[in-house]
Amino acid sequence: MKVSGLKCYAYLYLLFLYAPILLLPIFAFNDGTVIAFPLKGVTFEWFGQMWENETLRRALTNSLIIGTSSAVLATILGLFAARATTRYRFPGKGPITALIMLPLVLPEIMVGSSLLIVLLGLGVDLSIVTVILGHALIATPFCIALLSTALGSLDRSLEEAALDLGETKWSTFWLVILPLVMPGIISSLLIGFVISMDEFIIAFFLAGNEPTLPTYIFSQLRFPKAIPMIMALGTCLVVLSVVLLTIAEYFRRSGLARAGLKDTGGFL
Repeated sequence: MKVSGLKCYAYLYLLFLYAPILLLPIFAFNDGTVIAFPLKGVTFEWFGQMWENETLRRALTNSLIIGTSSAVLATILGLFAARATTRYRFPGKGPITALIMLPLVLPEIMVGSSLLIVLLGLGVDLSIVTVILGHALIATPFCIALLSTALGSLDRSLEEAALDLGETKWSTFWLVILPLVMPGIISSLLIGFVISMDEFIIAFFLAGNEPTLPTYIFSQLRFPKAIPMIMALGTCLVVLSVVLLTIAEYFRRSGLARAGLKDTGGFL
């Protein structure tokens, strides 16, 4: 009876969590402009409006540039940090690691406002570049968590064997370690990209006059006639996020299988 009660609670919780997402495609294909039941019919008009909207295309382009750049930057920084924390011992390792992971627990509105004050104080103009730096700061701890697992699961004897056979530390890292952790790197890139695409607060503070997809969506919520198009856009974003997370999970499991480790759960 106790197990059945926990299952019911889990199902109700999942329904409460995902019901709004499931409603997105329903209203995205609704012929009416009012988001309410009963539905008036099926139409693809809102997807057409979404594609023809020039401001939306500009915001999407900016978000793709920001997402790709911040994912690459966060993955590179995460790879260096994960390598240092899993392979070496150095003074202050614990506090330094905690400081790097701090953005995981800090409120994003505090991070965004602090970055805004610092950048304006330094005389830096707000642009796509400032958003990339902010998103990289937010995504780096997630990348470190992923890459630490990938690097920590490596057999150190492989690295030692390569060094004994005459390879340098750099060539060992490039030829031995990097290929083995490539699934983790791909997962890190995908997760960093998804985090950047979905992030609103940092972009709101640091984007200046350049729109990103989340800030554009927020600006359109004031106009009732734009809501169906936003529903269509939200449907496309949900599908994209699910696809990217599925790919990231596939590479995460591939990396664990290659290392011969037991899977204890992941993104999906």
